[in-house]
Amino acid sequence: MELNVETISAVALGIGLSASAGFRVFIPLLVAGIASHFGILSLGESFAWMGSIPALICFGVASVAEVLAYYVPFVDNLLDSIATPLSVGAGTLLMTSVFPADNEWMKWVMGFVVGGGAAATIQSGSAITRLMSTKFTAGAGNPVVSTTEGVAATGFSIMSLITPILVALLLVVFIVVILRLVYRKLLKKKKVEEVTDAEVVE
Repeated sequence: MELNVETISAVALGIGLSASAGFRVFIPLLVAGIASHFGILSLGESFAWMGSIPALICFGVASVAEVLAYYVPFVDNLLDSIATPLSVGAGTLLMTSVFPADNEWMKWVMGFVVGGGAAATIQSGSAITRLMSTKFTAGAGNPVVSTTEGVAATGFSIMSLITPILVALLLVVFIVVILRLVYRKLLKKKKVEEVTDAEVVE
């Protein structure tokens, strides 16, 4: 695989679309499918089905259902528990579909590691944000979080088609911030457990 501007742009596009799947699973798939259908986005030969009418209908219905479901109290938190594996799958598919490599095995590995990883990280950040909103606002702030996620998923997906490198850089920074927050949260939890264990021993 030759490293050039087109390759870098394709990888950046994959990161942008995959990370967007962390906000909403089906919106990036719908955007990619529409772009492919109208010849705006060139997907791999094995992924041409994503731009077909049946696929677009499925993505469209799933996108609307997902967006609406996140406005239902308590259901939104429940969805977060199943959204992670779905977002990993969507992120893997999106990254693999645009990754410029002749080796299919390499494409899928890259898709899972980079695309699936980016989607899972963003989704984890969204879940943490929703849990904090539920805790501090008793769920009243969750619709705001849901709206922000929907706008982010749509906006980043569309912008990835226009300025993929810029969007990828922004999302990578966002991913790094989320990873730092998750690390601190786990570290804090570990310290609390160690203190509790010490008190029990005493």
